[in-house]
Amino acid sequence: MTEQLSADDWIKEGIKTLTKSGFTALKADPLSKAMGVSRGSFYWHFDDLGAFHAAVLRRWREIAAEEIIAGVEADSVEPLRALLRRTFGARLDLERAVRNWAAFDPAAQAAVRAIDRRRLDYIEALLERRGFPAAAAQARAQILYWTFLGFALSAAPVPATRFQLLLDEIQKMVSA
Repeated sequence: MTEQLSADDWIKEGIKTLTKSGFTALKADPLSKAMGVSRGSFYWHFDDLGAFHAAVLRRWREIAAEEIIAGVEADSVEPLRALLRRTFGARLDLERAVRNWAAFDPAAQAAVRAIDRRRLDYIEALLERRGFPAAAAQARAQILYWTFLGFALSAAPVPATRFQLLLDEIQKMVSA
Protein backbone atom coordinates (compact mmCIF):
# COMPACT_ATOMS: atom_id res chain seq x y z
CA MET A 1 0.00 0.00 0.00
CA THR A 2 1.35 3.37 -0.92
CA GLU A 3 -1.09 5.56 1.01
CA GLN A 4 -1.05 5.92 4.78
CA LEU A 5 -3.68 3.93 6.63
CA SER A 6 -6.05 5.54 9.10
CA ALA A 7 -7.31 4.09 12.36
CA ASP A 8 -10.63 3.57 10.59
CA ASP A 9 -8.88 1.44 7.93
CA TRP A 10 -7.54 -0.79 10.70
CA ILE A 11 -10.93 -1.00 12.37
CA LYS A 12 -12.63 -1.94 9.08
CA GLU A 13 -10.03 -4.65 8.54
CA GLY A 14 -10.59 -5.78 12.13
CA ILE A 15 -14.35 -6.08 11.58
CA LYS A 16 -13.77 -8.02 8.36
CA THR A 17 -11.25 -10.31 10.03
CA LEU A 18 -13.42 -10.83 13.10
CA THR A 19 -16.36 -11.79 10.90
CA LYS A 20 -14.33 -14.18 8.77
CA SER A 21 -11.76 -15.64 11.17
CA GLY A 22 -12.91 -14.88 14.72
CA PHE A 23 -11.47 -12.85 17.56
CA THR A 24 -8.23 -14.83 17.82
CA ALA A 25 -7.18 -13.35 14.47
CA LEU A 26 -7.37 -9.77 15.81
CA LYS A 27 -3.62 -9.36 16.25
CA ALA A 28 -1.22 -6.77 14.85
CA ASP A 29 1.03 -9.19 12.89
CA PRO A 30 -1.60 -11.04 10.85
CA LEU A 31 -3.62 -7.88 10.26
CA SER A 32 -0.59 -5.89 9.10
CA LYS A 33 0.42 -8.72 6.75
CA ALA A 34 -3.11 -8.89 5.34
CA MET A 35 -3.04 -5.12 4.76
CA GLY A 36 0.46 -5.15 3.29
CA VAL A 37 2.00 -2.79 5.86
CA SER A 38 4.32 -3.00 8.85
CA ARG A 39 3.18 -3.43 12.45
CA GLY A 40 4.39 0.11 13.04
CA SER A 41 1.33 1.39 11.20
CA PHE A 42 -0.88 -0.49 13.66
CA TYR A 43 0.92 0.95 16.68
CA TRP A 44 0.85 4.44 15.18
CA HIS A 45 -2.95 4.39 15.65
CA PHE A 46 -3.40 2.13 18.69
CA ASP A 47 -1.42 2.05 21.92
CA ASP A 48 -1.86 -1.68 22.21
CA LEU A 49 -4.06 -4.58 21.19
CA GLY A 50 -6.59 -3.75 23.92
CA ALA A 51 -7.13 -0.27 22.46
CA PHE A 52 -7.66 -1.79 19.03
CA HIS A 53 -10.12 -4.35 20.39
CA ALA A 54 -12.04 -1.57 22.14
CA ALA A 55 -12.23 0.36 18.85
CA VAL A 56 -13.49 -2.73 16.99
CA LEU A 57 -16.17 -3.29 19.64
CA ARG A 58 -17.24 0.38 19.43
CA ARG A 59 -17.57 0.03 15.66
CA TRP A 60 -19.61 -3.16 16.11
CA ARG A 61 -22.01 -1.21 18.33
CA GLU A 62 -22.39 1.40 15.60
CA ILE A 63 -23.03 -1.26 12.94
CA ALA A 64 -25.22 -3.57 14.99
CA ALA A 65 -27.32 -1.04 16.87
CA GLU A 66 -26.95 2.64 16.07
CA GLU A 67 -26.97 2.37 12.27
CA ILE A 68 -29.93 0.00 12.37
CA ILE A 69 -31.86 2.23 14.76
CA ALA A 70 -31.17 5.29 12.61
CA GLY A 71 -32.44 3.44 9.54
CA VAL A 72 -35.52 2.23 11.36
CA GLU A 73 -36.29 5.70 12.68
CA ALA A 74 -36.11 7.02 9.12
CA ASP A 75 -39.04 4.71 8.30
CA SER A 76 -41.75 6.83 9.86
CA VAL A 77 -44.56 4.66 8.47
CA GLU A 78 -43.84 1.38 10.26
CA PRO A 79 -40.63 1.36 12.32
CA LEU A 80 -41.27 -1.99 14.02
CA ARG A 81 -41.77 -3.77 10.68
CA ALA A 82 -38.60 -2.07 9.39
CA LEU A 83 -36.69 -3.30 12.46
CA LEU A 84 -37.88 -6.87 11.94
CA ARG A 85 -36.95 -6.83 8.25
CA ARG A 86 -33.52 -5.31 8.91
CA THR A 87 -32.55 -7.55 11.80
CA PHE A 88 -34.01 -10.85 10.65
CA GLY A 89 -32.99 -10.20 7.05
CA ALA A 90 -29.35 -9.35 7.80
CA ARG A 91 -26.25 -11.52 7.57
CA LEU A 92 -25.38 -12.15 11.16
CA ASP A 93 -21.85 -13.55 10.92
CA LEU A 94 -20.45 -10.54 12.79
CA GLU A 95 -23.07 -10.94 15.53
CA ARG A 96 -22.05 -14.56 16.06
CA ALA A 97 -18.34 -13.67 16.02
CA VAL A 98 -18.70 -10.97 18.68
CA ARG A 99 -20.84 -13.20 20.89
CA ASN A 100 -18.25 -15.95 20.59
CA TRP A 101 -15.55 -13.44 21.55
CA ALA A 102 -17.63 -12.43 24.57
CA ALA A 103 -17.49 -16.00 25.86
CA PHE A 104 -13.73 -15.53 26.36
CA ASP A 105 -13.12 -11.83 26.92
CA PRO A 106 -14.56 -9.55 29.64
CA ALA A 107 -14.40 -6.41 27.47
CA ALA A 108 -16.31 -8.11 24.65
CA GLN A 109 -18.75 -9.48 27.22
CA ALA A 110 -19.38 -5.95 28.53
CA ALA A 111 -19.91 -4.70 24.97
CA VAL A 112 -22.46 -7.45 24.31
CA ARG A 113 -24.31 -6.67 27.55
CA ALA A 114 -24.41 -2.97 26.61
CA ILE A 115 -25.72 -3.62 23.13
CA ASP A 116 -28.29 -6.10 24.42
CA ARG A 117 -29.56 -3.42 26.81
CA ARG A 118 -29.61 -0.78 24.06
CA ARG A 119 -31.54 -3.03 21.72
CA LEU A 120 -34.02 -4.12 24.37
CA ASP A 121 -34.67 -0.53 25.43
CA TYR A 122 -35.26 0.44 21.81
CA ILE A 123 -37.66 -2.45 21.14
CA GLU A 124 -39.56 -1.61 24.33
CA ALA A 125 -39.87 2.01 23.22
CA LEU A 126 -41.20 0.93 19.80
CA LEU A 127 -43.78 -1.32 21.43
CA GLU A 128 -44.85 1.42 23.85
CA ARG A 129 -45.29 3.76 20.88
CA ARG A 130 -47.60 1.12 19.41
CA GLY A 131 -49.76 1.35 22.50
CA PHE A 132 -48.54 -1.50 24.69
CA PRO A 133 -48.49 -0.82 28.44
CA ALA A 134 -44.93 -0.66 29.82
CA ALA A 135 -45.01 -4.14 31.41
CA ALA A 136 -46.36 -5.78 28.25
CA ALA A 137 -43.88 -3.88 26.08
CA GLN A 138 -41.03 -5.04 28.30
CA ALA A 139 -42.15 -8.69 28.20
CA ARG A 140 -42.76 -8.72 24.44
CA ALA A 141 -39.47 -6.93 23.77
CA GLN A 142 -37.62 -9.61 25.74
CA ILE A 143 -39.41 -12.43 23.89
CA LEU A 144 -38.76 -10.74 20.55
CA TYR A 145 -35.10 -10.26 21.41
CA TRP A 146 -34.71 -13.87 22.50
CA THR A 147 -36.25 -14.84 19.16
CA PHE A 148 -33.72 -12.68 17.33
CA LEU A 149 -30.79 -14.14 19.31
CA GLY A 150 -31.93 -17.68 18.57
CA PHE A 151 -32.16 -16.81 14.90
CA ALA A 152 -28.79 -15.03 14.91
CA LEU A 153 -26.96 -17.84 16.66
CA SER A 154 -28.53 -20.66 14.65
CA ALA A 155 -26.91 -19.59 11.35
CA ALA A 156 -29.37 -21.86 9.58
CA PRO A 157 -30.54 -20.49 6.22
CA VAL A 158 -34.29 -20.05 5.83
CA PRO A 159 -35.92 -20.24 2.37
CA ALA A 160 -37.43 -16.90 1.27
CA THR A 161 -41.05 -18.07 1.37
CA ARG A 162 -40.68 -19.52 4.85
CA PHE A 163 -38.76 -16.44 5.98
CA GLN A 164 -41.65 -14.17 4.98
CA LEU A 165 -44.11 -16.41 6.84
CA LEU A 166 -41.93 -16.27 9.96
CA LEU A 167 -41.68 -12.48 9.75
CA ASP A 168 -45.47 -12.22 9.38
CA GLU A 169 -45.96 -14.39 12.48
CA ILE A 170 -43.45 -12.35 14.50
CA GLN A 171 -45.25 -9.19 13.40
CA LYS A 172 -48.57 -10.63 14.62
CA MET A 173 -46.94 -11.46 17.96
CA VAL A 174 -46.01 -7.84 18.54
CA SER A 175 -49.19 -6.27 17.17
CA ALA A 176 -51.59 -4.65 19.59
